[in-house]
Amino acid sequence: MDRFFQITERGSTIGAEVRGGLVTFVAMAYIVILNPIILSSGVDVTGTQLQFEQVAATTALTAGAMTILFGLVARLPFAFAAGLGINSFLAVAVVGQVTWAEAMGLIVINGLLIVLLAATGLRRLIFDAVPMALKTAITVGIGLFIAFIGFVDSGFVTATGANSPPVGLGVAGSIATVPTLLFVLTLLLAAVLLARKVKGAILIALVSGTLAAVVVEAIWNLGPKIGADGQVANPGGWGLSVPELPSSLVSWPDLSLVGQISFGSFERIGVLAATMLVFTLLFTNFFDAMGTFTGLSREAGLADAKGNFPRLRSALIVEGVGAVAGGLTSSSSNTVFIESGAGIGEGAKTGLANLVTGGLFLLAMFFTPLTTIVPTEIAAAALVIVGALMMAQIRHVDLTDLSALVPVFLTVTVMPLTYSIANGIGAGFVSWVVIRSLSGKAKEISPLLWVVAAGFVVFFARGPIEALLAG
Repeated sequence: MDRFFQITERGSTIGAEVRGGLVTFVAMAYIVILNPIILSSGVDVTGTQLQFEQVAATTALTAGAMTILFGLVARLPFAFAAGLGINSFLAVAVVGQVTWAEAMGLIVINGLLIVLLAATGLRRLIFDAVPMALKTAITVGIGLFIAFIGFVDSGFVTATGANSPPVGLGVAGSIATVPTLLFVLTLLLAAVLLARKVKGAILIALVSGTLAAVVVEAIWNLGPKIGADGQVANPGGWGLSVPELPSSLVSWPDLSLVGQISFGSFERIGVLAATMLVFTLLFTNFFDAMGTFTGLSREAGLADAKGNFPRLRSALIVEGVGAVAGGLTSSSSNTVFIESGAGIGEGAKTGLANLVTGGLFLLAMFFTPLTTIVPTEIAAAALVIVGALMMAQIRHVDLTDLSALVPVFLTVTVMPLTYSIANGIGAGFVSWVVIRSLSGKAKEISPLLWVVAAGFVVFFARGPIEALLAG
C-alpha cells in the first residue's frame, strides 16, 4: 500500500491520510444535503421535480464511487462530488427548457467531450499553456473563493439586500446568532491548533465545534433558519442542517434515478440551443476543474515548477468520467471539490485519503440522517482556514510586472465576487492575452491560450448569443 500510494515518498503517513480523508468528508458532507435542495427545487418543462431522498442517495453514491476511483487511478487526495456551479445552472436555467432526463443527457455529453479532450492530450496542452503566474493566481483565487463560501455559509457575511453595500457582517452589522458565534470559535480554535502545530488540528476543531453545536441545540432549541416555504423564517437558526441526534440512524437508499437520462433535448429545443447549453456546461466543468486541480496540487506540495502534478492525464480523464457518472445517476456533474483542501491541510497527500472519504460517502447512503449532525456553520470554519493557507501562494508571483499584475488581480478577485472559478479563470485569461500582447509580449503567449481566451469571450457573451439564436 505504501508503494502503491507513495505514502512515505510524499512525506505522509497512514494516520495523516486517514485523518485527511475524514476531514475532507466532514467538510464535504453538506453536499449530500445541499445538492438535493438545489436539484429538487428545479421544475422542468413538463412540471416534474426530482425527489429530495432520491437525489440525496445518488449524490452520496456517485461522490463515493468517483472519489474512490480517482484515488485508485490518479492516487491524489482530491475528492469528488456534485459541482455546485453546474447543479445550480441545471436547476435555474436548463430544466426550464428541457426535462430532467434530457438535462442529465446533456451532462453526459459534456462529460464524454471532457474525456475525449483529456484522452487526446488536448486538455493537457491547454493546461500546460497557462502561464505559471496565472496558475498561482488561480490557487489564490480559489483560496479566497473557499473562504468566502465559508463566511457566507456560516452567516458571518450576509446579503444586505441593498445596492450598496451588497454584503455586510452577520445580522444588521453584528454577530447576532449563536451558530455564527460557534463558527467564529471553531475558526479560532483551528487557527490556534494549527499555529501550535497540533496533529489533527482541523479535525479536532470540527469535532469540538459539532459537539458544542449539539449541546447548544439541545439546550436552546434554535431550529432551522429556513422555513417550509424556502424563505428565512428564523434568522437566529441553523443553516442547512440542525445539529441534533436523528430519530433514525439508518435509511435504505432509493437509487431509482440511476439511468434516467435522455438525449431528446436536441429535438425539443433545437440543435443550436442544445449545443450552446453543452458549450456552457463544458467550459464551466473544464475550467472549474482545472483551477481546482491547480490549487489543490500546489497546496498539497505535489505540483512542480510549472504547476503540473503526478498522473495529470489520468486525473483529467477521471474528472471527465465524473461528469458522465453524475449525469447517469441524475446527481449532476461530479467534479473535484475545493473542500478537499481541508483534508490536505490535515496532511493528506495521496489517494489513500480518497478511499477514506469515498467509503464514508458510500456509508452516507445508508446513514443520511447522520450527515445532518454537522452544521454548515461548523464545516465553514475549515473552509476559511484552508482559504487562508492557499492565500500564501501569492508570494510566488512577481507583482512588480504590471502586465501580469492586473490579470492576476482579476483572476483572484473575480472568483469570489462572482461565485465562480470559471469566471475568474476567464477574466484572467482574456486580460492576460490582451494586456501582454499590447505590451509587446505577444510572442510569449501560447497560441492555445489565444484560442482559449477567444472561447471565454464567447462564454462571457453566451447570454446575448443564446438570445440571438432563440430569435
